[in-house]
Amino acid sequence: MKYLWYLFLPAILWANPLQEAIDNARPNSIIELGDGIYEGNITIDKPIRIVGGKNAKAIIKNCGTGSVITIESSNVFLQNLVIKSSGHRKEMLDSGIKGEKIDNITIKNCRIEDVLYGINISLAKNLDISSNYISSKDEKRPLRGDAIKLWYAQNVIIRDNTVKKARDVHIDRSKNITLAGNRFLFNRFALHLEYSNKILVQNNFFQYNDAGILTENAKHIEIINNKILSGKGSARIGVVLKGGEDILVKKNIVKYNSKGVYVDAKPSKKAKTKREILSNEISFNLEGIHFHTIIANNVIKYNKIHDNLDDVVKDVIGYGNINNTVEYNYWGKYRGFDRNHDNIGDTPYIIKRYMDKLWNYNNKIKFFYGSAVLAWADFLCEIAPFSEPELILEDKKPILKAPPKPLEAP
Repeated sequence: MKYLWYLFLPAILWANPLQEAIDNARPNSIIELGDGIYEGNITIDKPIRIVGGKNAKAIIKNCGTGSVITIESSNVFLQNLVIKSSGHRKEMLDSGIKGEKIDNITIKNCRIEDVLYGINISLAKNLDISSNYISSKDEKRPLRGDAIKLWYAQNVIIRDNTVKKARDVHIDRSKNITLAGNRFLFNRFALHLEYSNKILVQNNFFQYNDAGILTENAKHIEIINNKILSGKGSARIGVVLKGGEDILVKKNIVKYNSKGVYVDAKPSKKAKTKREILSNEISFNLEGIHFHTIIANNVIKYNKIHDNLDDVVKDVIGYGNINNTVEYNYWGKYRGFDRNHDNIGDTPYIIKRYMDKLWNYNNKIKFFYGSAVLAWADFLCEIAPFSEPELILEDKKPILKAPPKPLEAP
C-alpha cells in the first residue's frame, strides 16, 4: 500500500520539514508538494516519489552550499520541481541532483538552475532524464559545471531537455545511452562523449556552443538528423570526431561554424577507427571538413558540401590518405560536365593543397583569407604552383545537382 503525504508550505519556515517528511515516509510513498519554497540539502535514502504541481512552482532551494538533492536509493521519481542554488565547490561536485550506485531513477519536467553541476550521477543504470530545463551558475564557461554528468552509467534516456549556459553534457565510460529531442544552447562542449559505447544522438538542436558534439575514444556512436548551427566562442566547431571506433554521422545539418566537422585520427595504419559521414549538409562554414594529421578509414558519401570558405582542410603536411571511400557527394565548388546526363560528373572532384597556401597552417595569416592579395595568391598557386601539390581528397563520382532533400544511395 502506498502512502500519500501532502506538504503545503508557502515559504521557508522551520528546520527542513521536507527532509522530515522524507524520513517519516514509508518506502514507495508519494510526497506531493504545494507551491512554495522548501529547504534543500535533502537526502533521499528510500524508494519514493516527490512531485510538484503541473506549473512547477514547488521550489527546493539551498542557501548556496552543498548539493540540493542527494539520492542514495534506487527507484526514485522527481517531477515538476524547481531545484536551485547549490554550492560552488567543484571538488565536492556540488549539484542540483547528485547520486551514486543507484538504479531506476526518473527526473522529469524539473527546472534546475543556479547550480554548479545540474544532474551528476555515477555507477547507475536505468535512468530517465526527460523534459527538464538545466543551467549552471552565472559564470564564465570554464567556471561552470556540467549540466548532466554521467560516469559509468548504462541504459539511459535523455530526451526533450533544454540545456542552456552550462559547461558540458559529459557522458563518460557509459553505455546504451539515447539522447533525442534536446536543445543545447550557449554551452562549451554541448555534448561530450568520452570512452563510452553504444550512444544514439538523434533529432537534437545545437546552437551557440563552443563545440556541438565531441566524441573522444567512443565506440558505436550514431549521430543522426541533428541541427548543429552557429558555433560560438574560441572553437566554434560543429562535430569533433577524435579516435574511437564505428562512428556514424548521418543526415545532420552543420552550418555557420568555424569548422563543420573536425576529424582527429591517429597517424597509424593499424588504427581501427571507422567513420561514416553520410547524407549530411555541411555548408556556410569557414571549413567544411577539417582533418588533423592523417585522412584514414573514412566513408564520405551522399553529402551536400557547399558555400564553405574551404570544403576540406588538412592541417599537417604528410601522412596522406589511407583506406577512404569518397563518392556521390555534391560539392558546390565542383566545375565539371555531365555528358550522359546521369547527374554524376565526368571527371573526379579533386581537392589539392598547395604548399604555398600558408593560411592552412597559420591562423594569423588566415585572418586575411578572402582579401584581394590572398585571392590572387590562391589563383596563382593553382595555375602555376611553385611545388608539387598534395592530394587531400578525391571524389571519383561527384554529384552535379543536389536535390533539396538529403542525398541517398542510388
